Order: sequence, then C-alpha cells, then structure tokens
Amino acid sequence: VQLQACGGGLVQHGGFLRLSCTASGFTWDVYAIGWFRQAPGKEREGVSCIDHSDGRTYYADSVKGRFTISRDNAKNTVYLQMNSLKPEDTAVYYCATDIVYSGSYLDPYEYDYWGQGTQVTVSS
Repeated sequence: VQLQACGGGLVQHGGFLRLSCTASGFTWDVYAIGWFRQAPGKEREGVSCIDHSDGRTYYADSVKGRFTISRDNAKNTVYLQMNSLKPEDTAVYYCATDIVYSGSYLDPYEYDYWGQGTQVTVSS
C-alpha cells in the first residue's frame, strides 16, 4: 500500500488549496481514505474521510462547510478542497487508508497505512 500526498503550500487567510492523495498497491473499493492533520505540539486529528465502500463522506466540525473531499476512481486519487482557510488550519496534512470497521472514520488510530505529510501554512 502506497499513498502519495501533495498540494500543500503557503496561502493567506481566506485562501484555498487542494490536496491530492494518490493510492496504489491495493484495491480501494472497500477502503476508507482519510485526511488528517497535525499542528506543532498537538495531536493528530481527523479532518475528513471518504469510505469507498459506500461513498459516504465525513468531516470534522471545524472544517464543515469549508472543506470538501472527493475522489477520482480512474486516477486512484482522493482530493481535499480546502476553502476559506484560517490560520488555525496550519498543520502537516496526511492521508491514510484502511478498512474502518468501527465506524470511527476520523480516528487516526483506525488507520495503518499512511502517506507522507504535506505542509499547509495559512498566514493571517
């Protein structure tokens, strides 16, 4: 299982970015792919997830209405469109995948396979 995340960068408050996570090495039809973030000195937290088994999406309250997760099955890629970015969104963003049996899609401990992080910095 391999995940390749990219798309981070430096953006001003109110700006936008789109992160991409390209997956390989597994059949993702039954896997969930989630986006997580970790700010300095803070625990890793779930941001959003899409469960490929039924297409359902999940969002942390802090990003609802601003972030949108989507997928392109032909490209084995999941996107995280991040709009109206705030300084508190600054973090290293990771994508991860696994079969989530518990229903806790935004719990990082449910995921065993992780991509490398991509830095998102939002200036005030």
